[in-house]
Amino acid sequence: MLNIEIDNGSGFCFGVTTAIRKAEEELAKGGTLYCLGDIVHNGMECERLRNMGLITINHDEMKELHNVKVLLRAHGEPPETYALAEKNNIEIIDATCPVVLQLQRRIKKQYEATEGGQIVIFGKQGHAEVLGLVGQTKGNAIVIAHFDDVKQLDMSRDIYLYSQTTKSLDEFQRIIEYIKEHISPDAEFRSFDTICRQVANRMPNVSAFAKRHDLVLFVCGRKSSNGKVLFNECQRVNPNSHLIEGAEEIDPEWLKGINSVGICGATSTPKWLMEQCRDAILATVEEPS
Repeated sequence: MLNIEIDNGSGFCFGVTTAIRKAEEELAKGGTLYCLGDIVHNGMECERLRNMGLITINHDEMKELHNVKVLLRAHGEPPETYALAEKNNIEIIDATCPVVLQLQRRIKKQYEATEGGQIVIFGKQGHAEVLGLVGQTKGNAIVIAHFDDVKQLDMSRDIYLYSQTTKSLDEFQRIIEYIKEHISPDAEFRSFDTICRQVANRMPNVSAFAKRHDLVLFVCGRKSSNGKVLFNECQRVNPNSHLIEGAEEIDPEWLKGINSVGICGATSTPKWLMEQCRDAILATVEEPS
């Protein structure tokens, strides 16, 4: 008999759960609610909320709005967004994750106290959270996406290193070690571990989960940064891992000769979507009575 296990540690993180709850509460009141960017990097969850009335907009579209409500998702926003909202009389429903909010404040404080130093953010270029962090420095922060990018920093000047909350802890540590080894003795280097532990702890957990199964289905929107990191870890420990966005992508061929299937996902993956995938597998393997 085929054993199917859904990973209890997978699913929405605290920040995403809070953002979705705030959206649902506002939509239940009636009226129009806009969301600046996809509330979560998962197409099916976005579709569910769209059906409830949530309207997703981009920054250009927000400039044209006046006297409305706009929800800011967990990723956070730069100061310019709040200034625009005030100018256009837009009511902000702020669902910025508390971890991200604290990080924004720390970077802003450091930037205001720094003269001639480099504020460096380890994160994905163009990611919503990173744009919000860079915005705290009036666009002056340096973003490094990968370990190799650290070599472009000016080692003769002070460096203050932060990280996007969902980046790899191991890679962040490698960057720290490289800077320590190469920075000028006359320059100051300080690093701030700003990686969310709720996310970071998923790495060892998902690794152990993937090892337990013959086949791993990682359910995740392909735009999710966190999802890519976790899926790569699944694939590293279990090459028979597949990234899918929904049940319709499950290939019945994958199930041949398999005794155990593990279903897991990113911080942006709703539990109901993983359950849908489980039910689809059960429907495939069930023998007619």
